[in-house]
Amino acid sequence: MVNSSQVSHFTLGAYYDTGPLKWLYFVIILSVYILIVLSNLLLIIVICLNRTLHEPMYIFLCSLFMNELFGSTALFPMLLWEIIQDVHIITAFFCFLQIFLVHSYVSIQFVILAVISYDRYLAICHPLQYPTRMNTKKVLFLLFFPWFYAFAIVLVVVLLTSLLQLCEHSIVKVYCNNYSVVKLSCSDTSINNIYGLCVTFLTVVGPLVVMISTYVCILKVCFRGSKHTRHKALSTCAPHLASFLNFSFGVFFEVLGSRFSLQNLHSMVALVLSLYFLVVQPLFNPLIYGFKLTKVRELCKNMLHSAISH
Repeated sequence: MVNSSQVSHFTLGAYYDTGPLKWLYFVIILSVYILIVLSNLLLIIVICLNRTLHEPMYIFLCSLFMNELFGSTALFPMLLWEIIQDVHIITAFFCFLQIFLVHSYVSIQFVILAVISYDRYLAICHPLQYPTRMNTKKVLFLLFFPWFYAFAIVLVVVLLTSLLQLCEHSIVKVYCNNYSVVKLSCSDTSINNIYGLCVTFLTVVGPLVVMISTYVCILKVCFRGSKHTRHKALSTCAPHLASFLNFSFGVFFEVLGSRFSLQNLHSMVALVLSLYFLVVQPLFNPLIYGFKLTKVRELCKNMLHSAISH
């Protein structure tokens, strides 16, 4: 048994020997990464440069797109590097860094989506009080809170894991996540498990309760209002709800795959599902917000048209 702080490396055991096809996979994954970066950057630039979008909802969306870039950077550079290597080894430092980045991304994502639902609740259910209840001070707090909160709780997760004594060094993943390292431990992991459950409750269940309660109130207002009110409210809220369900789907399968042996699933299917929340979500959000929110869609068209014409 060795303390994890003394471990020099971990072996990522879920990679396949792709032979000459590794360059094809490299190009495909690099293309996906570039698409994620460009699509999220485009929406961030559109929101930052257009004063008509300097409203709380779009400011929170900008934070969401920044988190997509953050989460993608936690996976893709290391994934691309591992694909072109013959030996799939990651140093202990980069493994724990990846754990911190990936888990922070998940926590930030859930909290920001809850913040957006709360903002829509105030805008739709309390429109007259919205300017005072969603003032500049509160916007700044809700903008930075998800990031500070996630970094603080995930840092403790990583520190607790780094203190464990390990029996093995092989992780059956293509990237490092916390539970995969915890499973390698020979020492008592009860503190890690208890703290992990608390973090899961605060990060997933808490935002879920906020979203359910806010959307119940929003639906009540929609059904009591006119057809125009219903259409406007639902068209605004639909992207947020779709984003939350898509992300929850990906995280659910990642947690399920990490904690239970999914023997009935083909290994390639299990691998794809484990990457879903880190690959599909950063592509999904720019697509759904870009198409569904009229203001964003029109401004993106105008910016792209101006860039092409010049």
